[in-house]
Amino acid sequence: MPDAPLVAHIGIAVPDIDRALAFYREVLGLSPGAEEAADGARIVSIPVGDTEVELMEPVAPDGPIAKFLARRGPGIHHLCYRVPDLESALQACRDRGYRLIDQQPRQGVGGHRIAFVHPRSTAGILIELTD
Repeated sequence: MPDAPLVAHIGIAVPDIDRALAFYREVLGLSPGAEEAADGARIVSIPVGDTEVELMEPVAPDGPIAKFLARRGPGIHHLCYRVPDLESALQACRDRGYRLIDQQPRQGVGGHRIAFVHPRSTAGILIELTD
């Protein structure tokens, strides 16, 4: 089914990217991509099969990743699904009463268009949508 959503990446909040990367390099033999910055975080993506693991370390003490780490500690921050049409997916969320964090797509890591759906609407999981 070519138009089905796919897992684009899994976002993981970490206090220290360099320490976290050691496991992916030394145990799994994976190579990270280039470092980027977004939403007050240092971000490194690691290709794992057809998806990526996105390690996120806060650089801004008041950014969303810093707040997440303070509340919950390291761990899965969000799941990102690639959808065939981001605007249609956001409209479907609005039509069905899902709470959106981003009303319109914005630019995310790697220049991808993204939008977040609030975890209170999705069984406690922060969902990122991208096309």
